[in-house]
Amino acid sequence: MRKPGCFLLSVVATLFIICPIVAAQSDDRPNIVLIFMDNFGWGEPGFNGGGIIRGAPTPRLDTLASEGLRLTNFNVESQCTPSRAAIMTGRYAIRSGCGKAPQGGGVYGLVQWEYTMAEMLSDAGYATGMFGKWHLGRTEGRFPTDQGFDEWYGIPNSTDEAPYTDLEGFNESGLPEASFVMEGKKGETPEELHPYRLDFRPLIDKVITEKSIAFMKRQVDSKKPFFLFVPYTATHYPTMPHPEFKGKSGNGAWADLLMQIDAYTGMILDTIDDLGIRENTIVIFTADNGPEASQGTNTLTVETSFQGTAGPWRGTLFTGFEGALRVPFAVRWPGKIPAGSASDEIVHEMDLFPTLAKFAGGNVPDDRPFDGIDMADFFLGKTNKSGRESVIVYMGNDVYGVKWRNWKLNFKELDTIFGEVKSYGMPKLYNLYKDPGERENVLFPNTWVPKAAMAHLLQHVGSLRANPPIRPGTPDPYSPPQAGRQ
Repeated sequence: MRKPGCFLLSVVATLFIICPIVAAQSDDRPNIVLIFMDNFGWGEPGFNGGGIIRGAPTPRLDTLASEGLRLTNFNVESQCTPSRAAIMTGRYAIRSGCGKAPQGGGVYGLVQWEYTMAEMLSDAGYATGMFGKWHLGRTEGRFPTDQGFDEWYGIPNSTDEAPYTDLEGFNESGLPEASFVMEGKKGETPEELHPYRLDFRPLIDKVITEKSIAFMKRQVDSKKPFFLFVPYTATHYPTMPHPEFKGKSGNGAWADLLMQIDAYTGMILDTIDDLGIRENTIVIFTADNGPEASQGTNTLTVETSFQGTAGPWRGTLFTGFEGALRVPFAVRWPGKIPAGSASDEIVHEMDLFPTLAKFAGGNVPDDRPFDGIDMADFFLGKTNKSGRESVIVYMGNDVYGVKWRNWKLNFKELDTIFGEVKSYGMPKLYNLYKDPGERENVLFPNTWVPKAAMAHLLQHVGSLRANPPIRPGTPDPYSPPQAGRQ
């Protein structure tokens, strides 16, 4: 199936040839920089109460948050792959067959029929660059450069593969080299540069930063609006700071890493200022899911195993609690997004797709179920309501609950990534204003809440029945089934 907007683009291209002066109007479109941390808890940055209480101040992150909008109720998916699928497609990950982080080999990730944020912005005339972790496919046709990015440097999979060659038994397992650092351009097969092992694990985020800066400079020279996606590998296990930051905080490797994250973000912000594009560049800082859980006994010879913090929220990644779902979020667009603003309105990462489309003049697909909500007016301070009242809470491909306003209805609970799933005959209900730790079940006397919350779940389930999700591992080419057929 063709990507949406192909016919429109051919018409627009023809008009550009006839009337080239139209192209000059694109200068007003904002550049977009999206920094996306890996397993970075709500409570880590200073602007959410972390920073110095984690052993390291975060002055650049705190300043960024003060210069724009800070969201305290920004929601994501509870695992890496589904979160990346959701932010790229504007759809719940269950729809794209990416509801779970892959544990084995074979084909996984986004089919080419999916229409990504990068494709949307590319179709709108943006240069698109990605530098960092993908985790949405590592086989032919599934790389970032197959999904709208003009160029990519980074890792296709996850950082937990970096220690493999240092672990007992792996070299005798018969498995191939676990992971490679790769680089490629649109229309080309990405090249394997070198293995991604423990020796390079502390170094990669600095290279990602340097390549991100170089990309911005090239696009400013070419006078083309750009979308820069920076999915860092920090703070995913093994969380090893760069040698330049090792010991710098005096408070251990985790605080060192926090200083590194703050400094690298600062380098990107300084470049934006130096290039004179501050006023016309949207900068977003957020993360893919909640913090790392304890890794148990550390068998490596370096300090790499830490417990992240979600602040007041219960849970870590791979749970359905708020600690997995809420992550830090700050967005700056000088003169457009009011400085010093903050909100606890519910927003989901899927909402960034239509919101950025509105800002950039892009198109949202109308030939598939789409879950993101346009937040443009909310971000710009024209309304104090986000327009989103609910989130369906997934853990993998299972519905764990429904979040509605300040209430959380849990059908299943998982205390830790290594715990036992608890299913309930009657759902548990929490008032998140009064009980951020999700400990006090207040279903009685508040049985009216499920009546309101369940309507959102039933609508979602009905949508899945009418439009069956793509099965995990579906090969390309993919076409959605015709109405009434599965």
